[in-house]
Parts: sequence; structure tokens; C-alpha cells
Amino acid sequence: MNDIHFQIRVLIVEDEVLIAENLAIYLNNSDFIVTAIAYDYNEAIHQLSNNKPDIVLLDINLEDDKDGIDLAEFIFNKIKIPYVFLTSYSDKHTLERAKKFQPSGFLIKPFHDKSLLSTLEISLSNYSIQRNKEYPALELDIINSKLLSHLSPREFEVIQLIYEGNTNIQITQKLFISINTLKRHINNAYTRLDVKSRSEAIEKLKFLMAA
Repeated sequence: MNDIHFQIRVLIVEDEVLIAENLAIYLNNSDFIVTAIAYDYNEAIHQLSNNKPDIVLLDINLEDDKDGIDLAEFIFNKIKIPYVFLTSYSDKHTLERAKKFQPSGFLIKPFHDKSLLSTLEISLSNYSIQRNKEYPALELDIINSKLLSHLSPREFEVIQLIYEGNTNIQITQKLFISINTLKRHINNAYTRLDVKSRSEAIEKLKFLMAA
């Protein structure tokens, strides 16, 4: 299992090529991996439907018949993953329209690299907190009773922190383990859950707890 399953998978939706490529370079050298760059609404729909990421960076102002807020409606109603708006527009009307579909965060262009990472981290956490209000807390015994290969207590700790929206770096700090050790636990847990990414793992855990 390669790193694309280990790192947090990001779809960038941005019609300015240079900005999109710079974002991808920066994220690929951090705790994230960019699965694709979509330059318009239709390409973004294709990526979301066929290569579901863990989080989306979404420019509001797409040069298309449909803009980023139209895409946000699709994510909110169909895909159900966190997304962060990127925008050079900070006027009240745009922000009010954007808030309708509950974005996990906003970044006003231009922004610093550190602001990007902190916004992604906070967005993952906030989205998880809101989502988890609708589902029962994870329980190792219940989950293992429905798996052919059982999660170890340590693997469950890791999966629980992923479920709560923690990044890989945050998990290593909370559990006092190395990145390589974390990677081994994640790979083992994903194998037992029969999933390949964070978003798939979260959906599987929700299913196991509800079944």
C-alpha cells in the first residue's frame, strides 16, 4: 500500500494554473497529497465521483457556467466531505452565499502557506466534530465483531484519531510514535477494514457502528 493511502488526500479546484500548481507542490511536501487538480466544474465533478478525496480546496470564482459555490452544493449534498473555499472575494454577498452549504473553512487570497495548513487542520477537525454528533461513538468490540481480521487496541486508537479529524502529524504527537510506526498502523487498519483512504475508512466505520 503506497503513500496515497496514508496521507490526507486533497482535490484542488482552481482555474488559475500557477496558483493550483504552487498549492500542489506545497501540499505534497507536507502532511497531504494532491490527488488531482480540476480547473473547472465538470472536471471537479468527475474527480469527486471517481477519485474521492478526503478534503477539497475550492476556488469560488471558477471561469465556467457554474462556480465554486455550485460545486459546494454538490459536495454538501452528494459527496459529504469537508471543503475549504479559496477566494479573492470577501464581500458580504459572496460570503453569505458561500456559507449556505456549510464550508469547513475560508481562505482569502493571498494567504500564507502556514495559514493554508492550519486551515486544513481546523477544517478536518471541525467537520469531524459536526459529523460525529450524528453517529454513535466508536467502540472496538462492536467494530471487531463485524471484521474478519480484528483491529488491535493500538490500531483502534489510530483509527479513532483519524475519525476525529486529526492529521498524521497530530496523531504522532498525541500517541508519541514515529511517522513510520503510524504508517504501519494505518496500513494494517486499512487492510482489516478493507479500505484505501481516510474518507473510505470513515464511511466504513460509520457503517459498522450503524449496522
